Amino acid sequence: MPVQSEWEKQAANLLKSELKRKGVTYAQLVERLASIGINEKEVNVANKLSRGKFSAAFMLQCLTAIETEHLHLA
Repeated sequence: MPVQSEWEKQAANLLKSELKRKGVTYAQLVERLASIGINEKEVNVANKLSRGKFSAAFMLQCLTAIETEHLHLA
């Protein structure tokens, strides 16, 4: 099994930290994604974030769903 790249870890950590900062659970994220027309299951979201394997589009959808306006990238 391939090792998770540093980029994947950074993307997953960024998204998880934004969820935590906003106080949004995975279940709530799924609801918010549905409200913008993106259908995901909670288990799929959890798997994507734990593996760090998701598209840039998914990340932008999540950030939009949790109404993140500004990101501070390292």
